[in-house]
Amino acid sequence: MTGKNVTLRLLDKADREILKLPRPVKGAIYDFQHKFKTNPDSAGLRLKQLQGHDKLHSARVNDEYRALLLRLADDDWLIVSVKHRKDVYAHLDRLTYSVNRVTGGIEYVDLQVVQEEVLTPSASRTTAPAEPARPAESARPAESAEPAAPEPLFAKWSEQQLTDLGVAASLVPVVAALTTEDQLLGLVEYAPQLTGEVLLALYDGKAYDDVLEQVTAPVAVPDPVDPEDFRAAVERPATIVTTTDDALREALEGEDFGRWKVFLHPTQAKLVARDYSGPARVGGGPGTGKTIVALHRVKHLVERLPAGRTKPVLLTTYNKNLAADLRSRLLALGGEALLSRVEISHVDQLALRTVREAEPGNRKRIVDEAQAVREWRSLLDELGEDGWDAEFLHDEWTQVILGQAVTSRTDYFRARRAGRGRTVSRAERAEIWQLAERFTQRLDRLGVQTWDQIAERAAQLETARARRIQDIDRRREEAGGLDNIHVADGSGGWLRYRYRHIVVDEAQDLRPAHWKMLRAMTAPDRNDLFLVGDTHQRIYKNQVTLGSLGVNIRGRSSKLSLSYRTTRQILRSALNVLGEEKYDDLDGSAETLAGYRSVLSGDVPDLHQLADWTDEREAIAALIESWGEVPHEQIAIAVPTNDMAREVAYTLREHGIMALEIGPDGPLGDSGVHIGTMFRFKGLEYQRMIIAGVTDGLVPRADVQRRRATDPARHRTEMQRARSLLFVAATRARDSLDVFWHGEPSPFLKELIEVRPPVAA
Repeated sequence: MTGKNVTLRLLDKADREILKLPRPVKGAIYDFQHKFKTNPDSAGLRLKQLQGHDKLHSARVNDEYRALLLRLADDDWLIVSVKHRKDVYAHLDRLTYSVNRVTGGIEYVDLQVVQEEVLTPSASRTTAPAEPARPAESARPAESAEPAAPEPLFAKWSEQQLTDLGVAASLVPVVAALTTEDQLLGLVEYAPQLTGEVLLALYDGKAYDDVLEQVTAPVAVPDPVDPEDFRAAVERPATIVTTTDDALREALEGEDFGRWKVFLHPTQAKLVARDYSGPARVGGGPGTGKTIVALHRVKHLVERLPAGRTKPVLLTTYNKNLAADLRSRLLALGGEALLSRVEISHVDQLALRTVREAEPGNRKRIVDEAQAVREWRSLLDELGEDGWDAEFLHDEWTQVILGQAVTSRTDYFRARRAGRGRTVSRAERAEIWQLAERFTQRLDRLGVQTWDQIAERAAQLETARARRIQDIDRRREEAGGLDNIHVADGSGGWLRYRYRHIVVDEAQDLRPAHWKMLRAMTAPDRNDLFLVGDTHQRIYKNQVTLGSLGVNIRGRSSKLSLSYRTTRQILRSALNVLGEEKYDDLDGSAETLAGYRSVLSGDVPDLHQLADWTDEREAIAALIESWGEVPHEQIAIAVPTNDMAREVAYTLREHGIMALEIGPDGPLGDSGVHIGTMFRFKGLEYQRMIIAGVTDGLVPRADVQRRRATDPARHRTEMQRARSLLFVAATRARDSLDVFWHGEPSPFLKELIEVRPPVAA
């Protein structure tokens, strides 16, 4: 066999196994794959077929370890496992591999490992039995009672039903023997991915038909599967592999970021590569890989561009922190060649650049929302107006007047106010309009402008630009395809849409004006707009209906439901925080987290109640000290206010713990525990997460609670935002979550406390 055209791939499950091996062995594996590609028949590799197997071979990695490989074709090989040599030949009959009849993907299972690690009782894996009920007086003596055999977890489903859902055939007998949650979670660690997802969904109480629709159907192949054709199976999305040297190195390095660059879930891969007839949206809960899909989508679009030096793809998101993170991730994903074709900008900066390009003399200072509300209060004080709330007026101005591009009192009388809650009469609208005019005059006089004003102006400019382009296209069509030089000159140049494709991350947080601007920046065409987001994580006030803004996603909306970050235990607690709130889908319908699940397992979140804020800070410092070797950069503390962040940082430093506050541009340093308000943690994740100050009156704020009687609709909206903020903070955690409060706990914690009381201080 010649080696020059040898293909060597690495199965996802093998990658996870390799991550646990000593570092020198990982290096040896990297060297091994080079040697194997060069000449698989090299004497030093000792390649041989394993007894009793027609496709499975072993090859020498180093003196101690062997690679197990499936031979897919003459020169096509797949690494399915790397084992110590003493473990390779002991149970050859227990090594199974097959093509899944549902997904068409290759599945490899070591039944001996499953037996030893999952089904064989051990002190570390056995669930503690529940305390037995006290026998009745008439019961037989305890010594003569036969202990009841535990009921199998999946007894109600037949073998055929399980295989129809996609459970690996070789594991069906194992599944039938499972009796505890610990055994199930142990099996998930070794089982093929679909098997684990199906079993966990059934165990969580989902109906068979729902599992079939939500878990199995999205990864099922449409055509019949040949169970003997491994060569075809390896090319299907369900066989998650890597082939290139660089990708293999990323996988062997063992970093989370390296893994996502290499391995995509089949559902993610389909969304990345799909050809959409217009704008498309991908939703899903925290940690489901929406941003990963967005980044791979950018790479997919760039790879299909014609050659050039322009940047026809825009990648944008809501804030500066996230935009910087997207840039670094995209660079790691595709290098400078990929970055050279992509414009990356947070959406407000994009709007500002658009305005300044059209109005170079506009150099007004920009004020944030908090400063704008203070100016509203100052205006009301100066006018002696005490019948209006400054925050209400600011929201009315931004969401209705600016949001709908209202330019006259008459138009304002006609403006829609859906979702604004409080009804205002015609006379009140007249008052509001007069106050809004005075407010804008005040801002002009101060030489300042708000981000809302900038976004709306950018939307107007881009919409006008798009109309000119459409007018030129119409005239060209009328002229039989010829350009009108005078029209082009009069427009200031040969106008083109700014971008061919636009990809939006954290779409739920953009303002209506942002969407109008983005819609006008790209021609309505195939694959024009691709957005990812989750309205359960909306932490700003920007609620929109995309269809009304020219972004029609009907029929092109998909949802991811498998969390790769958060454990099942943390996920359950976080979902409790959301309560029974209803969320929209960005297009006028309801959004749910139905089917949202995780195959990761860990500890239940710990709850800590302290007497006061000082005790809370001291307890947090003691907890971090107890974590010993956990890198401080993998620990984060989220709090309700900036002042509380500074106070926590001060306490940690008193204990000799380096603390880094997170600002608008990210952590203010390189090493230390990350501390910031809950708003700052959007898009981030940590090994250990602490949420502090989750006290009634802080989460939610006291002024939100006071609106219950005066403005019920606004109260509901603000309560939903507060829940979403706590939900976002809780789902930043990978391994552990600790929640602290002093005094009365937040009402959002009620169900959690009932299930799991606070730990002793």
